[in-house]
Amino acid sequence: MNEGTPLSKGTHLDPVERVRAFLADAGYQGRIHFSEETIRTVEDASRSVGAPPEEILKTLVLLVDDKPVIALMSGPNRIDLKKVKVLLKARKVSMAKAEWVLDHLGFEVGGVPPVGFPTMPCALVDEDLFRFETVWAAAGTDHSFFPVDPRQLTGYIGGVKADLKKES
Repeated sequence: MNEGTPLSKGTHLDPVERVRAFLADAGYQGRIHFSEETIRTVEDASRSVGAPPEEILKTLVLLVDDKPVIALMSGPNRIDLKKVKVLLKARKVSMAKAEWVLDHLGFEVGGVPPVGFPTMPCALVDEDLFRFETVWAAAGTDHSFFPVDPRQLTGYIGGVKADLKKES
């Protein structure tokens, strides 16, 4: 897939099934959960899942020199784009707009998972996630999620553990 080309219509179908298929292929042993309430924000997810905000994994989509990169962050942490720029030796780093994420990756913001993309983007993993045995990630919609060991997830996606947090 060319990063500049929107997805075909068929790729937008069944975002949860795309996540489920990736996890199954990776050997994941857990299951995807569904909630009546939305998990669109960290606060919503924390309430729905019953876990503290720090254990909520949020997937941010960045454009790094016009190519998608995902940053997996601990719920309350904010990303430091300057750290990403230095880490990836990039000229330009920005947050992808919601329309771009849906058109190119097939997921709506608020339910973007760390897996299940048409082509796996480079993945950076917030070092704070490794303080926990289990974190909770969106599974393709703002009503679906799954528990996962951050070490295992990093292995599944070929992610790089990094200091990404903006210091307050």
